[in-house]
Amino acid sequence: MALINSKRHLLKTFTWRIIASSDTILIAWLLTKNSSFAFKIGFLEIITKMILYYFHEIFWFKSSVKNANKRHILKTFSWRALGTLDTIILSWIVIGDPFSGLKIGFFELISKMLLYYGHEKIWYKINFGLGNLRNQNL
Repeated sequence: MALINSKRHLLKTFTWRIIASSDTILIAWLLTKNSSFAFKIGFLEIITKMILYYFHEIFWFKSSVKNANKRHILKTFSWRALGTLDTIILSWIVIGDPFSGLKIGFFELISKMLLYYGHEKIWYKINFGLGNLRNQNL
């Protein structure tokens, strides 16, 4: 059973990372006009955020929050807090300017919350890796 859940967490991690890294690269490029910065931030983010997201998923899978809408909203805010902080720090390191990191983080805060909420709604409807567990654990 744990192996099936791990496959679900991993697949959710990969699908979200494709969407989110594309968004980060686009935002960083639009704000800095520097594709090198944008791709460096996006590449580093793939590594850091996949690790953070995987553990975030495990935490929420074990959560006792049963109401689907409440759960999606709480997950959206908790993930965005972690994700935005990670983006600000990575952007600051790559660009060398804390203001640029804050600017990228601010725009990402808005776009990613909308994208993440939609990703959660879609994954809630997908039974991959759940079997009969949906009613017990979600």
